[in-house]
Amino acid sequence: MAPEATGIASQDVDPTTLVLRKDLTSENVPLARRFRALFSLKHLASQSPGPQATAAIEAIAAAFKSPSALLKHELAYCLGQTKNLEAVPFLRAVLENKSEDAMYIMKRMKDDEDEPVVVRETCDIAVDRIQWAHSEDRKAETLKPSDFASVDPAPPMPVTLQASSIAAIQKTLLDTSLPLFRRYRAMFALRDLASPPDLPTAEEAVQALASGFSDPSALFRHEVAFVFGQLSHPASIPALVSVLENGREESMVRHEAAEALGSLGEEPGVEDTLKKFLNDPEQVVRESVIVALDMAEYEKNGDMEYATIPTPVAA
Repeated sequence: MAPEATGIASQDVDPTTLVLRKDLTSENVPLARRFRALFSLKHLASQSPGPQATAAIEAIAAAFKSPSALLKHELAYCLGQTKNLEAVPFLRAVLENKSEDAMYIMKRMKDDEDEPVVVRETCDIAVDRIQWAHSEDRKAETLKPSDFASVDPAPPMPVTLQASSIAAIQKTLLDTSLPLFRRYRAMFALRDLASPPDLPTAEEAVQALASGFSDPSALFRHEVAFVFGQLSHPASIPALVSVLENGREESMVRHEAAEALGSLGEEPGVEDTLKKFLNDPEQVVRESVIVALDMAEYEKNGDMEYATIPTPVAA
């Protein structure tokens, strides 16, 4: 059973939040508009704790009833990005319909062969990240401040190891004998070396990341595509197009590639490529292309945020 809402009276909630919730939870609203509502609610939910942040969390969670797998994936991602503890019960309810400690659930699920591989791998990384965060090794590490606002599934390699050659970091990235958590740290180290895009190491780091698309783990390939969406580096376009065009690739990877291409909407040929997949057999890919084209339009228009940023309501 999903957790109960806190019962905040509608008159105590900012009208903008109520409008955004209605847009997000309505199956009659175009998907692109629902995504903009979602990112607006994430913005509100990330503010200081209080009734408005709580209402935004509940508005996001209310949309888990949607039949769209893509939307539900993004709902869970946005709830995690808020860093708001009030999101935990909703995420726990999605992970497993039992009132158990989340760490216990993840430890059990990562070793449960009845669970899908992608779930086991996600839990494996999450457990390692939590253990790393409370370890003595963490206290001794110096990490480069991230250029990105996201809460990542793994931190980058320590600064001392990032000084290694890109080839050496790429070797760690591709070594399937290593724990996924360690390989993810290599992935985010390469992301650091590709940002900003005019960094001398940027293009080489992008090419190293692109080699990760050959990995046997769909979750891993999905994360590479996500990182490319954050970087928005033109050098990633050929690899992303190749992933999107591959009908045998997992839909979760293709959807992330489509959205990454949307972040590169200003680049020549990107919109035309995306439009070819508006009628793709996979629903999650079709929906991702719709969102990606909306993102591309936003990139061309030079909007400040891919969201309907709420403005203060006049008293």
